[in-house]
Amino acid sequence: MSQAQAVVKPAEEPAPCPVAEPVAELPDAAANDPELPTYIRKGTPQFRRTSLALFSGGFATFALLYCIQPMMPVLSRAFAITATQSSLALSVSTAMLALGLLITGPLSDALGRKPVMVVSLIAAALFTLGSAVMPTWEGVLVMRALVGLALSGLAAVAMTYLSEEIHPQHLGFSMGLYISGNAIGGMSGRLISGVMVDFVSWHAALAMLGALALVAGLVFWRVLPESKHFRPAPLRPATLVDGYRLHFRDAGLPWLFLTGFLLMGAFVTLFNYIGYRLLAEPYHMSQALVGVLSVVYLSGIYSSAWVGSLADRLGRRKVLWASILVMLGGLLLTLFNPLGVILVGMVVFTFGFFGAHSVASSWIGRRAQRAKGQASSLYLFSYYAGSSLAGTLGGLFWHLYGWEGIGLFIGGLLVLSVAVALHLARLPVLPVLPGNAISQPAH
Repeated sequence: MSQAQAVVKPAEEPAPCPVAEPVAELPDAAANDPELPTYIRKGTPQFRRTSLALFSGGFATFALLYCIQPMMPVLSRAFAITATQSSLALSVSTAMLALGLLITGPLSDALGRKPVMVVSLIAAALFTLGSAVMPTWEGVLVMRALVGLALSGLAAVAMTYLSEEIHPQHLGFSMGLYISGNAIGGMSGRLISGVMVDFVSWHAALAMLGALALVAGLVFWRVLPESKHFRPAPLRPATLVDGYRLHFRDAGLPWLFLTGFLLMGAFVTLFNYIGYRLLAEPYHMSQALVGVLSVVYLSGIYSSAWVGSLADRLGRRKVLWASILVMLGGLLLTLFNPLGVILVGMVVFTFGFFGAHSVASSWIGRRAQRAKGQASSLYLFSYYAGSSLAGTLGGLFWHLYGWEGIGLFIGGLLVLSVAVALHLARLPVLPVLPGNAISQPAH
């Protein structure tokens, strides 16, 4: 198969209070303040329960979201549809997830973090089971859209829960563990479904993944500690407008939103089209072997926790741009022809991406001092918008210029990301409000 013959598929948190000026990130002295006994510390039973619950939730979220990707050729045959039509099974989920993020984040500010996450995860598992028994393609698409909408509840709120409940000294590490669950889920969903559809029907494969996610949802419900620092904010249009105004007036948050867009756009573009390169000459790899390459996510599982912990020690300002440079180094390796070098480049690229995403995610929670769920939602909306827009646009570069075009496109995104990260590193730290070592959402 030549590069030109490859078919490209699109890629797929009383009257409102007045808006206060945002409070800065917590300085090290405050982070180590012994007068914070109610925050969950590393090494405690509560920390282990929180880590297990959020790891399970992240695993289920991304397993359910991406399990459909390796099934697309099977769905094309089963429903007599084209590859482009088959790709809608993923794109409708990610699109509804992105839109849902704008709703579920503010919803959690009013109703609470844990209730929204529990309902979201269990509903997504049930909708996945529903998609497994749909007799028509339209029915499958409706169920997949509902899966994405449901998953937005956990995706938008998990980071906010961690930023509110985990002691600031351990937030980066805890956020990294959650993102590790995301990485394992994304990898496992693809591997499990990709292997199973060679032996059982796509119905059975989806049913098994839905059942596993339902178990993960019940574990999540059982072990996640109740929020201690959540303060409800009325869900009113004026409150939402005030929250948007607050976040976009902040000197750092809009740049972090842009960072999420650029990073995810680069990551999805590489993995959308690397398979087409390896299926073509001179590699001629099998589809099954290309699917197994998702094991490179293992490097992201490690890096998200390790880089998050490193950021706790050295500061996010120093670690974010360095992680993006690691991504750029991995991208450059994929431009060489030897297969071994390409695989090393994929591992390095993945390592840098999950590390950078871990740092940016935890930074959102530190800068947003009110309407935290809304801030997380805006970050993740940008993140998935990058997946959809940049991942699809990259296909034009693939058709026109092959892998060198992909390298040029992704390289441009990453260079811009480094510039944004260096700008964030130069921002002055805002003063902490007197007598409030950790600012809590106004109520």
